[in-house]
Amino acid sequence: MSVDREALRDTAKYLRNARPVDPDEVYEYLPDRPHPAVVRTALREEAFDLGLVERDEGTFVPVDDEPVDPPGWSPEALPDEHVETVEDLLFERYGLDWHEGESGDALRDTVDRMKEDYFRGRDVEYDADAALAYALYHQPDFYAAVGYVLDRLADRGLLPRRLRVLDVGAGTGGPALALHDYLPDDALVDYHALEPSANADVLDDVLADTRANFHATVHRETVEAFDPEPLGDVDLLLFGNVLSELDDPETVVADSLDALAEDGSCVLVAPADLETSTGMRRVERAVTPADGDTSVYAPDLRLWPGDVPDDRGWSFEERPDLAVPSFQRKLDEAASRAYDEEPGTYVNTDVKFSWAVVRPDGERRHPVVASAERHHRMAESEDHVTDRVNLLCVKLSGNLAPHDDANPLFKVGDGSEQLEHYLVLTGESVLNRDLREAPYGSILSVENVLVLWNDDEGAYNLVCDKETVVDLVAA
Repeated sequence: MSVDREALRDTAKYLRNARPVDPDEVYEYLPDRPHPAVVRTALREEAFDLGLVERDEGTFVPVDDEPVDPPGWSPEALPDEHVETVEDLLFERYGLDWHEGESGDALRDTVDRMKEDYFRGRDVEYDADAALAYALYHQPDFYAAVGYVLDRLADRGLLPRRLRVLDVGAGTGGPALALHDYLPDDALVDYHALEPSANADVLDDVLADTRANFHATVHRETVEAFDPEPLGDVDLLLFGNVLSELDDPETVVADSLDALAEDGSCVLVAPADLETSTGMRRVERAVTPADGDTSVYAPDLRLWPGDVPDDRGWSFEERPDLAVPSFQRKLDEAASRAYDEEPGTYVNTDVKFSWAVVRPDGERRHPVVASAERHHRMAESEDHVTDRVNLLCVKLSGNLAPHDDANPLFKVGDGSEQLEHYLVLTGESVLNRDLREAPYGSILSVENVLVLWNDDEGAYNLVCDKETVVDLVAA
């Protein structure tokens, strides 16, 4: 039996201001008095546009207008229920001993091939086997990374509780699961995934157990062919580890930004390796020109208004490793190895990722700008080699020193740099303690730092000794 949708919406709008919207009551107001179960299904389909969340007992109430509070995202492992989903899919396709014999060898060969293709910048083709290998190897780290980026929006009140999401190249669902688990139970989500490959089959299973107010739709289309206009304004546009697989990522992201709400956020996430990380940064810079409407929210802030950086842009964040999920452990332990080969080839629990958030409303995570009277501009470093200067910068790495006894080394930028700049800590003191302790993306004030040219690296070293003062301006 069908439901008169206009009458349903009118009734729900009337009742929600007075009491919970109950399908057992609503059906009495509708033409032909459809069964309450049919009404409940129709209400679920209309819930996002009506701003209604379904409660456990089956009634619907208005979604809270308050933005999402940060939940304290710091996963130690991919949650058990998500591990079980991947293992169940592996069991269904290959049997109980999926990690051994021919199936195990085939999965390991597929992981090896995907890693090589990514490294070489080659296109990756996804069939059913490749989709499962992709989930097995990448689900944990992608899951963790996206949650950490969402934190940067939520802690500024920029992640609405009623949220329409377009996830471009959703893969096997690592980013989707992070979003689902990050958001509170009373969040109302209209989630749309674009995934044209066989990954969509895995994604369907991954999304099957999401909660009632996480309304998920998988579109098996390319982003180039998809028309987002019928969706309405998108609050969160997500490109999670997909930019390197697009033929023209700069154009795709620029075109997709048209779907974004005026106060929405476009999140770009990429693996931390050189090619994918710098490729993501090129996209970020292409869609945020100095004279454009879209601006960088974080982390690669432009502290000199009107300037755009033009260095290589290799910058990534690192968070604590995850515990090894059982499906990676099984696949790795069953591998044949030479006597001197270390285990761990098929374990991927490092949480290292590059990311950017851009917004059309000009919002910046830290509304701090540099001053020509007070600060050195990195674009002018060539003219100040061997000089001591003061500068304002963004911390864009953890410690990059190659070994424990080397001087700590941190990538920094101010939005004007044309080549890489690194703060090198040659003498630690209470005056410069903030350099080590400041989190990724923080803004630092640095006084009395020596500018040197590193010919071997083709970069500038900003030497911090015990007399250099480093203060945390904004975290």
